[in-house]
Amino acid sequence: MIQITFILLILIALAHFYWSLGGKYWLDRAMPTNMKGEKLLEPPKVLTALVGFIVLGFAYVAYMLLQENYSNTIVYAGWTIGIMFLLRAVGEFRIVGIFKKVKKTEFAKYDSMVYIPLCLFIGVSFILSLCTV
Repeated sequence: MIQITFILLILIALAHFYWSLGGKYWLDRAMPTNMKGEKLLEPPKVLTALVGFIVLGFAYVAYMLLQENYSNTIVYAGWTIGIMFLLRAVGEFRIVGIFKKVKKTEFAKYDSMVYIPLCLFIGVSFILSLCTV
């Protein structure tokens, strides 16, 4: 399971690098909007690249969990990442997550169909890989 998570995190990081370099594909589905369709976030490209590097760091932690011996730092990082992704799936009760109130935007549809299940999978994957130690 953590092997799939490793690959997914690499792909997510690559998507962020693509967007940071000016790519537009799927960007409209990845940015939260209000009911009028106006973007709620307009992150600078450097911040989008930074998110890509952070996600690569998450992938590194997943990779390390595949190894026989890893440090307590990796264990703590794995728990933190797992909990972060589960919290993202739950959301902030307005725009993103399971309990979001705005449900009819393009982003909200993709959040429900793609991002929430993806976050649940990644979060559970990290936690299960640590519980089987």
